[in-house]
Amino acid sequence: MAEVFRNIQDIRDVLKQKRDKNMRIGFVPTMGALHEGHGALIDAAQAECDIVVVSIFVNLKQFAAGEDFETYPRLLEKDLSFLEKRNVDYVFLPSNDEIYPDHFATMIKMSGPAEGLEADIRPHFFHGVATIVMKLFLIVFPDIAYFGEKDYQQLCVVKRCSEDLSMPVVIKGVPTRRESDGLAMSSRNLYLSEAERALAPFLYKALCQVAKDMHRGFDLEASCRKAKEFLLEKGFDKVDYIEIRAEETLEKAEKNTPLRVLAATYLGTTRLIDNIALDETFE
Repeated sequence: MAEVFRNIQDIRDVLKQKRDKNMRIGFVPTMGALHEGHGALIDAAQAECDIVVVSIFVNLKQFAAGEDFETYPRLLEKDLSFLEKRNVDYVFLPSNDEIYPDHFATMIKMSGPAEGLEADIRPHFFHGVATIVMKLFLIVFPDIAYFGEKDYQQLCVVKRCSEDLSMPVVIKGVPTRRESDGLAMSSRNLYLSEAERALAPFLYKALCQVAKDMHRGFDLEASCRKAKEFLLEKGFDKVDYIEIRAEETLEKAEKNTPLRVLAATYLGTTRLIDNIALDETFE
């Protein structure tokens, strides 16, 4: 049975004992509402590590006023059952006060991959992500930490921040886990109505079309514009962006550089993001 810790010092003490025995610690930070996408991260950790730690913490500092912090899915009993079935060793379940006590005054502010795309829409977001992830690293001290490629810009931000701060943690990206119709698994998919859920897979189809266009030698900016029009015609309420960036740095795309196409859209009030590598071949 997974052992649950709510106190920073308690989980530090237990993990130090494991570390002293030269046991490799894998870490999967989450905000809960767990699904098979998280399961893929846990599977990757269990394949490489002796101990697997999963944190569940809905991080206030990555939400702006008017965003969905209060309504973000909180399904603790279901999440703990999910982790039990996955044979996770330890669950870190801190309160907001445990992570951000009175007079907490420190935030990490980033540039580089934390600029553009999501940051143009949510300028606060990656500062909050970087702050909580680095704090969790300093609590858990994992050997390897696992993040999903679905949140690709976040993965790049965590890699850059960890390297810049000389964190002794290997950051590993895990491929996006998808539903049978192509929709990227996400906790926010729970917000979708039945009608919206039926439309949601068109986001992945639009990205695949951009990939096909690249292989056919089409103009990629024109292909991105066409993909936006396609989604709006299908019934998406808004497209924040569909852009092609360099895969490693997220800088503007250049020739002879591995590329990603990244997108953010709305169905009703639900914001969906997705991305794919453009060196893949799609049927």
